[in-house]
Amino acid sequence: MRAARGRAGGYVVDVSDPVPDPCPCGSGKTFAECCGPLLSTERLAETAEELMRSRYAAYVYGNREHLWRTWHPKTRPVDVVIDPSVRWISLQINDVRDGGADDGAGVVEFTATHDSGTMHERSRFERRAGRWFYLDDQGD
Repeated sequence: MRAARGRAGGYVVDVSDPVPDPCPCGSGKTFAECCGPLLSTERLAETAEELMRSRYAAYVYGNREHLWRTWHPKTRPVDVVIDPSVRWISLQINDVRDGGADDGAGVVEFTATHDSGTMHERSRFERRAGRWFYLDDQGD
């Protein structure tokens, strides 16, 4: 299966491809069973880590709409900018603090590798009205 940008900027999965694409978030699942349904709004993230992984996949595929929609209203920018020249290579989850299905907040520490280096962050997440949102970088 291949994820591709649809005409309206959404993502569709080509089920005619016999080899399923692995999800870029590194979960070991296919994109169609992992981050694909979150990027296409078929379902919401159940945990802070799942939202973090989907946001990484959104950077990989250039899905600004998913990033904007999952950014906390108190901290999100007016416009989400993705540098199209950056090629994201891998995601390593270093630590997860809270952020489970019954929590109201959580922290996910990760290292994302791209073609020019790495990005390390301790991301804070908050759940509002049953939905997880990226809040900000907690810093070191």
